[in-house]
Amino acid sequence: MAQAFEMIAKTFMGLEDILAEELTALGASDVEKGCRVVTFRGDKALMYRANFVLRTAIRILKPIKHFTARSADEVYDAIMKIDWSEYISEGKAFTVDSVVYSESFSNSRFVTYKVKDAIVDQFRERTGKRPNISVSDPDIRLNIHISGEDATVSLDSSGESLHRRGYRQEQVEAPLNEVLAAGMILMTGWRGESDFIDPMCGSGTLPIEAALIARNIAPGVFRKQYAFEKWADFDEELFDEIYNDDSQEKSFSHHIYGYDIDYKAVNMATNNVKAAGLSADVTIAQQDFQDFQGIENGTDPDGDAPKALMVTNPPYGERISTANLLETYKMIGERLKHAFQGGVAWVLSYKEECFQQIGLKPSLKVPLYNGSLECEYRKYSIFGGKLREFREEGGIVKTEAEKRKMAEKRRSWQKHDYDKKREERANNEEADILSFRFKSLERERSFDRKKGFSRDGGSDRKKGFNRDGGFDRKKNFSRDGGFDRKKNFSRDGGFDRKKDFDRNRGFDNDSD
Repeated sequence: MAQAFEMIAKTFMGLEDILAEELTALGASDVEKGCRVVTFRGDKALMYRANFVLRTAIRILKPIKHFTARSADEVYDAIMKIDWSEYISEGKAFTVDSVVYSESFSNSRFVTYKVKDAIVDQFRERTGKRPNISVSDPDIRLNIHISGEDATVSLDSSGESLHRRGYRQEQVEAPLNEVLAAGMILMTGWRGESDFIDPMCGSGTLPIEAALIARNIAPGVFRKQYAFEKWADFDEELFDEIYNDDSQEKSFSHHIYGYDIDYKAVNMATNNVKAAGLSADVTIAQQDFQDFQGIENGTDPDGDAPKALMVTNPPYGERISTANLLETYKMIGERLKHAFQGGVAWVLSYKEECFQQIGLKPSLKVPLYNGSLECEYRKYSIFGGKLREFREEGGIVKTEAEKRKMAEKRRSWQKHDYDKKREERANNEEADILSFRFKSLERERSFDRKKGFSRDGGSDRKKGFNRDGGFDRKKNFSRDGGFDRKKNFSRDGGFDRKKDFDRNRGFDNDSD
């Protein structure tokens, strides 16, 4: 029987419940929620699967040691007591990321330097040689987290943040994080039972994540590499088995729609949908939300399911704004009331005055962070007529379960120390998001085939990628630059991973 060990899954504040549900469904044991983390236990296969399958995790850490850290010397001494030859082989490079909230340490970089110094000094004392340190392409990624006096040093099994799925070719100015998008959808309870609409889709993150959820396609299928693949004990055969197992994927009988007023955003979203191989399930079109008239084919034959689910992330007036922000939200409320009756809409926004302009009574309010902004995610059940008349006819705006959930969320949120939250949030953004937002896209485009991993017996990357590491359109796309459905989709129009996608080559043009 495989040995179980402790692991930590990091996420965004507000998504801990969803991540815990994902881990439980995956078979993890001892699942416990914390602030922006969920701890659990499992074996090596579960660690691989967690990286590959989880939609709301930012990264998966494997703790090496817990210790007390009240000073820099205590950090140094604790790190020196670990036998680093078990984790860093000779000639391998490592890097250290730090997340610190402690009065004893004013700067997380100082902690990073002390950890590096201890590891380097240990190798010098034992072997006379120092290991290499690489920020851009390390073999081993370490993570140290200090909260108060409690410190944990861990192996980072993910590497690049898990929100970097790999399907995004282009993005708008302030794209919605993929992990947050998936969490927003999962929070609604939607799993593909009806049509899905995002009337302000930007570069298409919500529609793409919705399609992956509806078809139960693992979000890691597009990624080229995980940090654990460079570990000395990496089991390639085990991970290949996990990667190629599509037995849990399913068909999707409804459809997903994404609209945006900006034609550039529409083009970006269209390209991203094609890159994900989801054009059969997702339609992207240019349309102003004020012209939205609903969809005709959204109601199921028995009338049991709502005609559609709408999830959207309008401008907040912070990073992206409109000519008249409040009028935009007033228009959103008007369109929901007159063109979306019988549907359910979820809106993520930042300012209370914006929500007030919608003019509808929410049945649920969930606090969520979008980057550094403390937002709310509100649910609206859309009905015709006035609220009083709707209630008199037996209509329910807010169920008892929703009332309890809102109260629990509010109490949980109020328990957090807001000063601590802001400090941790800044560190979280630097370590998990901002460091990848600008670098990772460039890294994808400048992928070095010589340095990139290749599995024994695997295909040559030259067949799937061009010289600068980009996707080879000549080999993988049709002449007009669009995704070739005949060659890359199964007969029923679904995405066939076994035939069409190879981590070392991209989409296989020779599958048919």
